[in-house]
Amino acid sequence: MSRRCQEIGRRDIDLSGTALCVAFNLRRTSRVIAALYDSTLAASRLSSAQVTILIVVAKSEPVPVGVLARIILADHSTLTRNLALLSRQGLITISPRTTMRRRLVRLTAQGGTALGRSIRQWRRIQAQFVGLFGERRWRKTQKSLEELAAIAVRLRSH
Repeated sequence: MSRRCQEIGRRDIDLSGTALCVAFNLRRTSRVIAALYDSTLAASRLSSAQVTILIVVAKSEPVPVGVLARIILADHSTLTRNLALLSRQGLITISPRTTMRRRLVRLTAQGGTALGRSIRQWRRIQAQFVGLFGERRWRKTQKSLEELAAIAVRLRSH
């Protein structure tokens, strides 16, 4: 037992199995991979999170904010902050609420240019990473990640 645990009087806490924590392991991996992509994308002045949003908007526009949130599995407050920043930068437009109370997101010409610039850098790091990891292995991992996300969404909604 660590000295620190003894000092704070927590000798009775069973920490066995905690190294297998799904949240810890995925968050840890996600942080380092996001940092890798962010450093690669730094020259484009966009983060990997912003590039992800721009890619989804470009593929789905006009895309309602709620649909965008479901695609990238982001909570509305985080997505709203990111969209506000992208809008201030002139990379997207967000419509006023429609009659169905939806706000639609579209890429601007400036956003398309920024995405085009950053996608080249994204392709470079993506190819390097997948090349080292293995294409077939990545496809299997990606499928597993989709399954994990579906399980989390299902558990969260209960």
